Parts: sequence; structure tokens; C-alpha cells
Amino acid sequence: MPTITTLTLYPIKSCAGIDLPAATVTATGLSHQHVHDREWMVVDSAGQFLSQRSHAVMALIVPLLQADAMTVHAPDMPPLEIATAALPAGSLPTMTVQIWDDSVTAHDCGGQAADWFSRVIGLPCRLVRFDPACKRLASKKWTGDSDAPTRFSDGFPMLLISQESLDDLNRKLQAQGRAALPMNRFRPNIVIDGVAAFEEDFLATIRAGAACLQPVKPCARCPVPSIDQATAEHGPDPMDILMTYRANPRVDGGVTFGINTILLEGDGEILRTGQEIEVELAF
Repeated sequence: MPTITTLTLYPIKSCAGIDLPAATVTATGLSHQHVHDREWMVVDSAGQFLSQRSHAVMALIVPLLQADAMTVHAPDMPPLEIATAALPAGSLPTMTVQIWDDSVTAHDCGGQAADWFSRVIGLPCRLVRFDPACKRLASKKWTGDSDAPTRFSDGFPMLLISQESLDDLNRKLQAQGRAALPMNRFRPNIVIDGVAAFEEDFLATIRAGAACLQPVKPCARCPVPSIDQATAEHGPDPMDILMTYRANPRVDGGVTFGINTILLEGDGEILRTGQEIEVELAF
């Protein structure tokens, strides 16, 4: 029977993830200890979001969770502690930030965090936290009648990939004498096992206990899978292999790997690694 094999929370957009044995699933994505996926983001002096696409060193920024705090680590830097408790209204200044086509309100995390991230990334930048009073929805083109809120993700609350899909890609890479790639190159929130390769593209629903997830949009890939998440170095890049069999007309011929996913039912339910799931095909 299909199972959940990995659950990964990314507290800070484009920084390292935290693998968890269990996570709470919410309408805006996974959460743990009241910390939500992509709840924080790094922006430049104009408020434009930064990511590994142009700043691969962000892969080396590693968050760790404690009670009511998150400690962030990076090479040759002292750890930075960030409070994670819910913010009282008006406790932090707000600013308008840009993520893709969306302008949203965020809380500025202050000068100490700004200095720390600026030193690591190498340009003036600031850390911001999503304003829960702000409403940002995934594209209704893909979610239909469902309102799917999200924070600082690229566009959808969760990304799901099957282990079989990665195994299929790695077989093709190894057939050319190239090294297999780990799943973290593709930065999913949920990894499942026990389905056919790329079957996630054709699922109508995924049930995990009382939670019901709906895959909605194939994930068109950017250059991030070419970045080694342990070293921030580029290469090897799997895109040339993926281009030979993963161009997807549903996203105008973009190369897809994984499926963007929303929550239909079960806000607040706990997902666990090793948990059995029920999948329903869309046809």
C-alpha cells in the first residue's frame, strides 16, 4: 500500500528544510511547533524575494526549531535566534514585499536578522515574516472552486513527489554514467512510496487518515535541482535528461517533476512518515 516516506518543512523560503517524523497539515501547508512552511522569506532592499535561483548559498542556511524559537546556522557565522511565537498586533513594523506577481504585507524581522542574512548572502537584504492578516491564494486556474491559501511558497501550499519518480530519473542518469541525485534537490514537502513512477501526476486525491489532499498542478522546474543542497555548488544538472521525457503540455511544455498539492479536508490533522495512504486516480 502506498505510504508517506518523508515530510519536510521549509521555514525560510529557499533555505534548508527540516525533515520531520510527523507534521501538522494545514490549508497553507505543513507546520510543526506552530512554525509554518515558508513563513519567512529573505528580500532585497527593494522588497523582492531572494532564492537559490540567483543565490545558491541560501542552501547552506539551516534552520533548527526549539520551543518558541528557531536557530539559524550558516558556515562561519554565529547562530541567529529568531522568535517563532505568534506576533501581537503591531509588535513589528510591516513592509510590502514582492513574490512573483504578488505584492503582500510582511513583518520586518529587524536589524540583527538583516545584518546576519546580508553577510551570508553577500548583499543588503532583510528577513521578513508572513503577515497572517494577509491573504494570498494559489491560482484558481488550477484549484478550481477551492480557495487554497499559501504563504511564501512559489504558488501552492505543498509539493509532493513519489520516490518512484526519482528512482526513474536516477536510472536514466546512471545509464549515462552519472551520479544519482537525492530527493532534496527537488525540495518536496511530501514524498510518497508505493505508486508507479509519475503516478502523482494523475491522482485525483490522496487520503491520509482524515486528511484529503488534492494534486492540482505539475511543478515546472527551475534551475534549483542543479544545486547541491549540501554544498551550494552547481551540478550535475538533471534538466537535460528531464527534457527528453518530462516536457508537459499542461504547463506550456515546461519540464515538470512533482505535483503542487492543496488540502481539501482535515486542516490540523497529523501526517506521519510510514503512514499508509489511499490514492485515487483522476481517470
